[in-house]
Amino acid sequence: MRNGITAGGNWIIDLIKFVDSYPEEGNLSSILKTEAPANGGCPYSVLLDLAKLGTDMPLQAVGAIGDDEHGDFILKDCKKHNISTELLRKRPGQPTSYTDVITVKSNGHRTFFHARGANATLDIDDFVIDKISGKVCLVGYLLLLDKLDESDKKFGTRAARLLSMMKEAGIETAIDVVSENSERFNRIVTPSLKFTDYLIFNEIEAGKVLEKRIRQKDGSIDFKDATDAADALLKMGVGKMVVIHFPEGAVATVKEKNKIVRESLKSLRLPEGYIKGTVGAGDAFCAGCLYMLYKGKNIKDILEFGSGVAAASLSHPGASQGIKSIDQVKELINKFS
Repeated sequence: MRNGITAGGNWIIDLIKFVDSYPEEGNLSSILKTEAPANGGCPYSVLLDLAKLGTDMPLQAVGAIGDDEHGDFILKDCKKHNISTELLRKRPGQPTSYTDVITVKSNGHRTFFHARGANATLDIDDFVIDKISGKVCLVGYLLLLDKLDESDKKFGTRAARLLSMMKEAGIETAIDVVSENSERFNRIVTPSLKFTDYLIFNEIEAGKVLEKRIRQKDGSIDFKDATDAADALLKMGVGKMVVIHFPEGAVATVKEKNKIVRESLKSLRLPEGYIKGTVGAGDAFCAGCLYMLYKGKNIKDILEFGSGVAAASLSHPGASQGIKSIDQVKELINKFS
């Protein structure tokens, strides 16, 4: 019997640097501070967040890493946090994927320079269905997994084929995508929706799939528009739940038996100066939602806890270093609601 959460996809080392400004091409900017290498990528961050919360569920990794120092760092980190690495495999001759995260200290704006490395080789065969132990398997990031993003004549993409295989085996599925400014969403992401039980997107990603803006031209967001977008994504084939999160809050549309249930929630009111970095907030939100889903909680509790875990992440420049225990996250929610 499957139990816990499995997450597969991009295993990345984040190399975070703070600069005084972002220079124009050819100009110089000063590095003010460099953080120690840290976790990055959807499965790495989500599983580490779940471990740091102190959840009582089994956690399993699926992925491809390099036979190098960064790969060893990931394996050691997983072992430290009781994350199973049986399906996290080294690729000889390939570097572990990494991202240079350049953050402007004054405003928190981030720019990413990403090296795909071993992640580009991850394919269907790496997800050994009989060895996947999780009740739910999260796959991410689509659009950043070269092999799984490839076309498939029957399913549209190889990722869609993989998700279909997992659902056929009785595994609940979830996906995440990378936020990018491209026209690839319809070709790469849409085919996977009909094989996805839980879709947890931000407003940019949801808008790209739907080919419409969710934010207004003035930068504001209407919760009704976001809810309409969640409804539309559910109608595109998502099996159980669509969540769209954004800095101002989150909305969810859930299919429960013969009815549709909707919920919305505003973000916590964090004090000025609280936010130290936003690099892992989306993955932290996803981790919180998956935990509450796993516990069978209602939609309001799912959104609230996801928001609380995201808020904990925001307290540190790294993706997961700010994550606190479940009880501490609940205290954070009570304090800033």
